[in-house]
Amino acid sequence: MTMATDYDAPRKNEEDQSEESIEELKARRHDKNSGKVDEDEAEAAEAFELPGADLSHEELAVEVKPRQDDEFTCMSCFLVHHRSQLADADKLICRDCA
Repeated sequence: MTMATDYDAPRKNEEDQSEESIEELKARRHDKNSGKVDEDEAEAAEAFELPGADLSHEELAVEVKPRQDDEFTCMSCFLVHHRSQLADADKLICRDCA
């Protein structure tokens, strides 16, 4: 029985092909799953912050710069874009929203 050849796939030598027998692949799959530990949902939920949480003690880690002369604020998505993204100068709409 002849199998179809995928000419776009990377070529493997005989050593690589023999290494990937079906039994070996099945064994690897079971090995990967055996090391996993079920995570407690309550512990995982503690790491998430809910919207509206008090962030007054947090510090901003990035420098915020004011809008530059060659930028505009889209009146649809309210994002600041470079003038090259301007689709409608009258309505101040970016190309993504146009």
